[in-house]
Amino acid sequence: ILGINLAQATAMTLDETIRWVRSVPKSLPQEMRAMATAICESFEDTAERLVELGLCYLSLDRAGATLSTGERQRVQLARSVRNRTTGVLYVLDEPSIGLHPANVDGLLGVMRDLVADGNSVVVVDHDTRVLASMDHLVEMGPTAGAEGGHVIAQGAVADVMTAPGSQIAPFLRDGGKIHERARPQIDLDAMFAKGRIHLETNTVHTVHPLLVDIPRGRLTVVSGVSGSGKTTMVLETLVPALRSAADGTVSPSSIRLIDADGISKVELIDATPIGANIRSTVATYCGVHDDLRRAFAKTSDAHKKNLKPGAFSYNTGKLRCSTCDGTGTISLDVQFLPDVDVTCPDCHGTRYAQTADDIRLVCADSVARSLPELMLLSVDEMMPLLDFLRPVRSKLATLHELGLGYLTLGEPTPALSGGEAQRLKLASEMGRGQSGSVFVFDEPTIGLHPLDVLVLLRVFDSLVASGATVVVIEHDLDVIANADYLIDMGPGGGMAGGRIVCEGTPETVRACPDSVTGRYLRG
Repeated sequence: ILGINLAQATAMTLDETIRWVRSVPKSLPQEMRAMATAICESFEDTAERLVELGLCYLSLDRAGATLSTGERQRVQLARSVRNRTTGVLYVLDEPSIGLHPANVDGLLGVMRDLVADGNSVVVVDHDTRVLASMDHLVEMGPTAGAEGGHVIAQGAVADVMTAPGSQIAPFLRDGGKIHERARPQIDLDAMFAKGRIHLETNTVHTVHPLLVDIPRGRLTVVSGVSGSGKTTMVLETLVPALRSAADGTVSPSSIRLIDADGISKVELIDATPIGANIRSTVATYCGVHDDLRRAFAKTSDAHKKNLKPGAFSYNTGKLRCSTCDGTGTISLDVQFLPDVDVTCPDCHGTRYAQTADDIRLVCADSVARSLPELMLLSVDEMMPLLDFLRPVRSKLATLHELGLGYLTLGEPTPALSGGEAQRLKLASEMGRGQSGSVFVFDEPTIGLHPLDVLVLLRVFDSLVASGATVVVIEHDLDVIANADYLIDMGPGGGMAGGRIVCEGTPETVRACPDSVTGRYLRG
């Protein structure tokens, strides 16, 4: 009767399914229409929330395991509203992740509905539009790491905006719609003065054939609503095309043409964790630990005991803790339950045996410290103490410039947030000539405070100043407003997207009537 089977129905995107459902009652005999209308309206009520949350591009048979964290969280939110709970406390951890500003409106609507039904909602977020819509704000700080952990302001949004110690207050004024330019704007006439990367593609998923020009030596941001094709265009076509061009290999079938003469390196900087090895720490990843091992091996204490740099390794060295084998933790076997990892009782998490405390290095403040002691310090705390060690000083200064000064050197890299991991991956690239390099960032502002976004923009400036071409997939309006060049995808998600709606300077996109992103740039 319906003219479609279940497999065909579930293979459709939510947008397609809604259009089909609306046509169902009229296609049925008169005596069935009332019942069909009631069923279809119930479906549309549920689907409406998913559409408002920017999930119209998902197919109904999409496996839950393939959803991103943000997508999964939004599906759970829509289900909660549908169930009409009351008296429930909902805790949302960064629900705005991966959301275009247009979809944030839908998110706020869902949260208001939960509250209206008698529930309580606690949100951990950095998006100023989300924060400006809250009934009560609790601001933690004043900084990250050991210097944070304090409530520095709380109350209604108006109260926090006038609190003297608030860090978020300047970004909350005007309802969180401040998108000031922190970088000099390049005229469109001079945009491609350093060359261009030219890309032509075939149809990929829901993205139509594209013709894209990306200016070299500039900051290019790819924007658009969720599901508009940003990831497909950048990560599934541009990056493979550039890599094949650099390696001299055959381009994927989705690529019709790639013209990128002079591009020799493509670096994808995403938020995936830096390994799963607990032995990897901030110090080992950025190379500071190797420099420190060499410095300690030169001390008189080490010479007396004939200790070489290898002895100071907590992976294989003789000074590592034998109880935890240099990991800083031990695993307890709990019967009938998963194993529990606890801090090593002998080294207390330092990863070193007691004998390592006997080997000391005199620091710039004339105090002799052991390597385990130094590994417990943050980057900013260690910088003045080891100013006399040039390799260490340079690496620590880079971490500080990347906004990672609060991290301790002994912090395991798998425990870092996505934003921290992205910036740490950049540490080895900073300060080099990058004229033949393309750096691609996938939503680097995830989990970042507006002040951290300003730090990130300075990082982009540093890369561009060294000659690199920077391409960023982003929803954050402050990053979008500070781009040299914008490529706005859309206009919608799924089959309603997959096209370049507008491209040019942020001012060009702001003035484009067809651009959803431009509408939010206008405020």
